[in-house]
Amino acid sequence: MTVAPRPAHHLFALIAILLVALFAISLLIGAVWLSPVELIHEVLEKQPQLGLLIVTELRLPRTILACLVGAALGLSGAALQGLTRNPLAEPGLLGVTAGAALGAVIAIYFGMATQYVIAAPFMGLIGGLLASALTFALGSGGGAIALVLAGAAVSSLAAACISVALNLAPNPYAAYEIMTWLMGSLADRSWTHVWMVLPFVVAGGAMLVATGRGLDGLSLGEMQAQSLGTDLGRLRISCILGTALAVGAATSVTGAIGFIGLVAPHLVRPFVGHQPSRVLLPAAVVGALLLLAADIATRLLHFGPEMKLGVLTSLIGTPFFFWLVVKIKRTAP
Repeated sequence: MTVAPRPAHHLFALIAILLVALFAISLLIGAVWLSPVELIHEVLEKQPQLGLLIVTELRLPRTILACLVGAALGLSGAALQGLTRNPLAEPGLLGVTAGAALGAVIAIYFGMATQYVIAAPFMGLIGGLLASALTFALGSGGGAIALVLAGAAVSSLAAACISVALNLAPNPYAAYEIMTWLMGSLADRSWTHVWMVLPFVVAGGAMLVATGRGLDGLSLGEMQAQSLGTDLGRLRISCILGTALAVGAATSVTGAIGFIGLVAPHLVRPFVGHQPSRVLLPAAVVGALLLLAADIATRLLHFGPEMKLGVLTSLIGTPFFFWLVVKIKRTAP
């Protein structure tokens, strides 16, 4: 069940330091580059000026959201890989991401997003929860394989509905808004989005962390896990509901962002051993680090308009996905 972890205390200390450094950098870079000295001067004067307002009202909520969303994706990816015992599992596996995307698209399609700021995030959250409920209803009682198949079916249904919305968009502006949202971004997010996401990510994350012992037992097989006292039904519900809350809320405000949930657990697993419970929290930290770094990169890369976050994570994550498939193929018996 376990593999002796390599000494990794120094590595994780370095990751924590790097996360703090990227957090600070994220507050300083953008269309307007800010000087730390000038910001400190503004704080000491206790008279907020343009620089401090840019940090507190624009970049700080964006940075916090990047950490929250990245942590939610990394943690849920680690939990789902443990639940399904599938190294290619990630949050979109259960249809949560596609469901949240569909909910936000509905809000944009019917014009609700133009009237209410939180309409798209709220509808996205509802969509993610409904998608996870449908996945569980279809896959319950059939084990991990049934859940994966049910998630694929729900994702396909949501993707088809999104395509219909794009095809029948009432005007070019609505189609453009839908396409822009689907590409994923943290730009123009505010404290309203942070406070909306925070309780769901915390609640969902707590549920996922609590599954660690059950996932450890499940790594031995379903029969062995049950003999150790693991309630497999409760374990699946906790993983699905925790993912729905954390990832559904995250996707509802950022749009679809892929590969973070797949990559983060694999980056930490060699250093903590293959015991699922040991992967959960480190994967959350690395997920936050990866997404924050990607968001900073979108502001540094200039190809005309700012590159969308979901596009960049896909460009970076796809080669990793191919490498992982090849690695699994080589090590398969």
